[in-house]
Amino acid sequence: MTQTPAGEVWLVVGLGNPGPTYAGHRHNIGYLVADELVRRLGGGLRAHKSGRADVVEGRLGMPGRPGPRVVIGRPRSYMNEVGGPIKALASFYKVAPDHLVVVHDELDIPFDTLRVKLGGGDNGHNGLKSLRGSLGTGDFYRVRVGIGRPPGRQDVADFVLSNFSAIERKALPFVVDNAADAAESLLVDGLATTQQRFNS
Repeated sequence: MTQTPAGEVWLVVGLGNPGPTYAGHRHNIGYLVADELVRRLGGGLRAHKSGRADVVEGRLGMPGRPGPRVVIGRPRSYMNEVGGPIKALASFYKVAPDHLVVVHDELDIPFDTLRVKLGGGDNGHNGLKSLRGSLGTGDFYRVRVGIGRPPGRQDVADFVLSNFSAIERKALPFVVDNAADAAESLLVDGLATTQQRFNS
């Protein structure tokens, strides 16, 4: 098991679209996970001085096993423009891409399933595309939270910008909790251990 040195700073960012119109959409599950991590820190999001994101700082970890310093962030921009705000946060906190964790929705994974990985393409995800463009690399960690594929012939854009179904909403708190656990595990225990636990 590889543990992260306690002196390092990590940036964990949840992707979504700002405002009440988008709050319940599948595309916003990254925001929901970020909110759960903020709750675990016992703090509240506040505006970062860049004006383009909300953040909270603290330490995540398990009892007796404190994790590293972490900044939880939620960009205030729309999904296709998140790269700039996240790059600004990474620059401000001096966080390299290998200490960046991005939590986002994933079409190619069934709902109620998640995968954790380092690097990769954007797979058509506009938030990841924007971030790769701003950072100049895709070599950051991803907590990929499955939302499944649209049913029938529904357009993908319409699907991700629609609310979870009634059945999904019942399971959603458990999905969010599990994804937050995966993000914490990644920071405390490293990638290999986290993949063994969560990439089921």
